[in-house]
Amino acid sequence: MHKQSKKGGANGRWGLGKLKLLAASMVLAATANAATPPTSQVNTTGLAVTDDTVTVGILHSITGTMSISEIGSVQAEKLAIKQINEAGGVLGRQIKYVQEDGASDWPTFAEKSRKLLRQDKVAAVFGCWTSASRKAVLPVFEQLNGMLYYPTFYEGLEQSPNVIYTGQEATQQILAAIDWAVKEKGAKSFYLLGSDYIWPRTSNKIARKHIEKLGLTVSGEEYYPLGHTQFNSVINKIKLKKPDVIFAIVVGGSNVAFYKQLQAAGIDPTKEKPMVLTISVTEDEIRGIGGENVEGIYASMKYFQSLDNENNKAFVAAFKKEYGDDMVIGDVTQAAYLGPWLWKMAVEKAGSFDIDKIREVSPGIEFTGAPEGYVRIHENHHLWSKGRIGLAMADGQYKLVHETEELMEPDPFPEGYQ
Repeated sequence: MHKQSKKGGANGRWGLGKLKLLAASMVLAATANAATPPTSQVNTTGLAVTDDTVTVGILHSITGTMSISEIGSVQAEKLAIKQINEAGGVLGRQIKYVQEDGASDWPTFAEKSRKLLRQDKVAAVFGCWTSASRKAVLPVFEQLNGMLYYPTFYEGLEQSPNVIYTGQEATQQILAAIDWAVKEKGAKSFYLLGSDYIWPRTSNKIARKHIEKLGLTVSGEEYYPLGHTQFNSVINKIKLKKPDVIFAIVVGGSNVAFYKQLQAAGIDPTKEKPMVLTISVTEDEIRGIGGENVEGIYASMKYFQSLDNENNKAFVAAFKKEYGDDMVIGDVTQAAYLGPWLWKMAVEKAGSFDIDKIREVSPGIEFTGAPEGYVRIHENHHLWSKGRIGLAMADGQYKLVHETEELMEPDPFPEGYQ
């Protein structure tokens, strides 16, 4: 009896330790199972999701005239994916990506988006830059029920159940910029200039309506093809008209020629006669144009690399560590970085990769870790965000000169501007 009791006591002590280990392992297993629900539960529509991985698509121009603007978006999306993976992934799954090149050609964007959704069965796509490319892929996403996270500031007048717009729309960027120029700089006349496709044309249509609504003057309006490099004739017209503001929406590689020729023609933006106000030149473009060629211009954006907050400091440091100290970060690059994080939050809130479920839970999702400070998804799939004006410096960075106190509510269909 004594031996049996002693044996039983020894077994009891050993058994208690074993039970503690077993309990701990059960907690870990339960946590793992909670983080990694079965694939049959989180993927009911045949997406590229396994027990260990989920595949997404990246679709931007790596070649052609738009590559100067879009490569930063690719880098930001890959950085976000890497950070998410290092933090445990999405629903316990590591993110893989299939990257396609839209090649600055809108039919190619449509073709590649169809391939990503139909053949690769990606769970989400982070991509496009120009409105032309977005308009080209939109019917594909709506037909095949994919989800696109679109990072570029744009003209608005669109809302799709299959797109989350992480950049600003016109009321947050264009109308706010014109109001600032009128109030702070006393602007009374504007010369509208843009590349010849939907975003600049529609943006300037909205700008013109707002300028005329304020009882002010549009001195001229001109458009040039993507990749255009000869701006001397329009610069001469601007010099003759003497507007208070050149409202410039030139995109891609054309910016290099335009700003260099502006300087060569004797228009010095630092003198602000006329003032140059752009909604298309981010730090990414300045890297190609040269800071000395844009010093003194103003830009209306929601993000500048120079923003002084802890989120942004960490983001800039991580970006430079990943891609080199000489890299710069512009508005669209930051908005592209938001995409994978907002998608991750939606997936985890929905407990599923299914597009319909992600769509249902997306409104109201907030990202307190955003480099721009804080964003929240509106019911219209655009983001609440602050409006900001930056002054370009010779070092290629913008100095913040204006910021709205509150987040601006997105309104892609402003009354009277459609």
